[in-house]
Amino acid sequence: MSYSDYELVIGLEIHAQLTTKSKLFSAVSTEFEAGDNENISEVCVGLPGTLPVLNKAVVDQAVRAGIALSCQINSHSQFSRKQYFYPDLSKGYQISQFDKPVCGEGLVSFFVGSELKKVRIERAHIEEDAGKSTHHGTHTYINYNRAGMPLLEIVSAPDIRSAKEAAEYARTVRNILRYQGVCDGNLEEGSLRCDCNISIRKKGEQKLGTKVELKNINSFRFIEKAIDYEYQRQIDCKESQQTIYQETRLYDSTKNVTVSMRSKEEADDYRYFPDPDLLDLEIEESFIEERKKLTFEGPVQRQQRYMQEFSLNQEEAYLLTQERDHADYFESVVDVCKNPKLSCNWISGEIFRMLNEEKVEIAECPIKPQSLGGLINQISKGVISGKIAKDVFTKMWESGDEAEVIIEKLGLKQISDSGAIEAWVDEVLSKNPENVSEYKSGKTKIFGFFVGQVMKLSKGQASPDLVNKLLKEKLNGE
Repeated sequence: MSYSDYELVIGLEIHAQLTTKSKLFSAVSTEFEAGDNENISEVCVGLPGTLPVLNKAVVDQAVRAGIALSCQINSHSQFSRKQYFYPDLSKGYQISQFDKPVCGEGLVSFFVGSELKKVRIERAHIEEDAGKSTHHGTHTYINYNRAGMPLLEIVSAPDIRSAKEAAEYARTVRNILRYQGVCDGNLEEGSLRCDCNISIRKKGEQKLGTKVELKNINSFRFIEKAIDYEYQRQIDCKESQQTIYQETRLYDSTKNVTVSMRSKEEADDYRYFPDPDLLDLEIEESFIEERKKLTFEGPVQRQQRYMQEFSLNQEEAYLLTQERDHADYFESVVDVCKNPKLSCNWISGEIFRMLNEEKVEIAECPIKPQSLGGLINQISKGVISGKIAKDVFTKMWESGDEAEVIIEKLGLKQISDSGAIEAWVDEVLSKNPENVSEYKSGKTKIFGFFVGQVMKLSKGQASPDLVNKLLKEKLNGE
């Protein structure tokens, strides 16, 4: 058997923390920056006599997320107790949804390279988060701030066949949730965590192999690396006649290995049963229809629209649609200048460069969409050249002034007077007879030198088209 004789089968469980201001079953704040055990209550830690009260905003966001993920929204769902023992789960069970989730089957489409992939979603259910354990030597510290945080767990079908595909699927789900404003997708803070269920089988087989879970991976790059390692490890086990155990493993990014954490529990091990303190969740159809109206076009749908409507290539459309704010900015610029290609070039080039250098979000950009659209209009009308436009852009970023104001104030209007440009052309040719001779002997690549010299004489204000035209006439004797 060789490496290529095996097929990789992957399903992902993405745990997305919803952006509500309070927790799932209590009015405690969800603020991330709070001190240890500052945002807790009797309900969070499950003290005797406390009762959970469902946060309606969580249901709202879960339904909107489900719609965006093309899920069936179930009008009837149920909360259950998932029971296991761990120090950061003080009450001994986690409130989750088992056989009756709020969101049923869905579908996520995304590109891997130029290929459109589709992964089915089996379910998306609401559950509360547990606390956090931090280990220091022989001591373990527990912070219950995260206990009771509202999560939406999105479970995919085992439709993914490569590590790259898995990472792109996870990235797309994150972007969809961010587009809807229901999850900030901050992997460093744990707002989005991913479990990867991995198995292998010989190509052509239909039966799934033994599933291994890689727990809590918090980076798209690490998703790829962890899956690639685990794929090879499982093949090595098969080839050496070793048993692949159903277990949970952790990924060590420093050593680039997965290590066994515990044997994987089955649903029966959690002894699920309906939570007696919570009524079944009934969602009216009118509520679902209203949430559909609040659901935004997703990133992949927007990418495809940009390719069709604005004739952008796939890479350009992908770059603009990864963040909803970036796509909104782009469309506002196009509304002003009616030039999608130039708008894309300026945003993906100068705007993104400055945002990166200044470490600011596009909402804080000092050049508003209407202003950038105005600058592009000045280029399209031939008022300024593309080169001068970059200088104007810098002044706009620094001062906040409009392009027209800066152009007028600094006298940067493009010169289209053929007489003035012809005089500069003649001066350049007369001062460089050797270069003229080289050009006429067939070394035509030197043409750019002449253009540069004329532009230098005009301080960059001569019309490039007119400069090129007059130079060709004089050099070629046209």
